[in-house]
Amino acid sequence: MAEDFDLEQLVHLEQTFYDAGYTDGFAHGRIHGLIEGRALGREKGFEIWEEIGFYEGFALTWQAIYAQQPDADQRTMHHIRHLLELIQQFPRVNPSDPKSYGLTEEVDMEKLQRLIRSRYKALCACLGVRPTLRAELSSDDHTGEGDGPDARRNPTRQVWALEEDTKRPTMHGLSF
Repeated sequence: MAEDFDLEQLVHLEQTFYDAGYTDGFAHGRIHGLIEGRALGREKGFEIWEEIGFYEGFALTWQAIYAQQPDADQRTMHHIRHLLELIQQFPRVNPSDPKSYGLTEEVDMEKLQRLIRSRYKALCACLGVRPTLRAELSSDDHTGEGDGPDARRNPTRQVWALEEDTKRPTMHGLSF
């Protein structure tokens, strides 16, 4: 029995268990990482396309309005065309291998998104419209007090009258 006992294995016993746990944990984490990554990617992709779709709808609406006017401002039409061209360049698929989709190189989405926002702001300046960036108002900032332009400028806007609340008795006789 003394010959079967390996003292070297006993010395490295803790490292053996650590390595086995690390291997199992890595495989388990990889599976859950893929699941969570796909869910997060779907959520963020929707947010990005909601913003880009807003810009596209805005540009198409103004393009239709200006198409009916014989003396349309050429600078505004240039901004509209350029904005729509940038939006068309925005990728609509998320390929793991860009060459399989016929793409020669990867697109810098952040840079393209910044360019689209800038062109949108320039278009709004030409139109005399206040730009409403969809990315600036998150669901955490939303207070349910309306979505109009006055909602952000006047956050204390009352939704309902408070006269009835003053008549209601409160704890410790406090009045608000």
